[in-house]
Amino acid sequence: MLRRIDAYLDAVPRSVARTEEVGPFTLFVNEGDGWRYYARPRLGETTCTAADVARVRDRQRTLRQPEEIEWIADLSPDVGRSAEAAGLAVTRMPLMHLPPDAFRPAPVTEGASVAFATPDDDLTSLSAVAIVAFDAPGTAVGDAGPEAVGRVASGVPTGTTELWRERIANGLSVTAFATIDGTPVAVGTHQPVGEVTEIVGVGSLPAFRHRGLGAAITSALVQDANRRGIGTIFLSAGDETIARVYARLGFRTVGQVGAAEPAAER
Repeated sequence: MLRRIDAYLDAVPRSVARTEEVGPFTLFVNEGDGWRYYARPRLGETTCTAADVARVRDRQRTLRQPEEIEWIADLSPDVGRSAEAAGLAVTRMPLMHLPPDAFRPAPVTEGASVAFATPDDDLTSLSAVAIVAFDAPGTAVGDAGPEAVGRVASGVPTGTTELWRERIANGLSVTAFATIDGTPVAVGTHQPVGEVTEIVGVGSLPAFRHRGLGAAITSALVQDANRRGIGTIFLSAGDETIARVYARLGFRTVGQVGAAEPAAER
């Protein structure tokens, strides 16, 4: 299971990024529009040193890419220790898998509706919903609502929106979003590759939290993946509190995902 997920995580960035091999790492490089990616251990690599981490960080700086590394901690335990020794801040998050017979769908919140985004939808606003949601990580209710989305939307790069539009059109990304009174308030995506998909970017505006919107979005994405015949559905939870939300849907923790970046960026 973990190796299947690892192979998926190696495959996903390749649709929009070129690769470089730097020591035991594969560095994914996107120098155009859209998302910037990370380095991760090359498939099958189980060891690395602080010097290896320093080398890949140097290459990332040269290419003006984020100094970030991601990995499955259970398969590459040396990476976390080496990243910390090289001066990076390391976070470990629950890696969760949904057994096919364990899914317990969540109902759509009263007063809300859930739909799947099309290339013709306002993807700039949906991007802004995600940005506002993840600017306030966790599950706490806050003040930021639709007015914050309006402010943030003007700063979303056109290239990022167009890349997302293209990925939705090509079936590489499937995005669900929730609206209340016609206003988008929550969003999430899954990215199928063959028979595996990861649910990513599930977030609700802080002013609309604790209404079950994230669970409803996740349920819609799982149901879409099931319709596509995808056998392996997984996600990374931001922390144990968030993991409990997914556990209520049937997801089970099967390992840990590691992420490392310069401490000043956290």
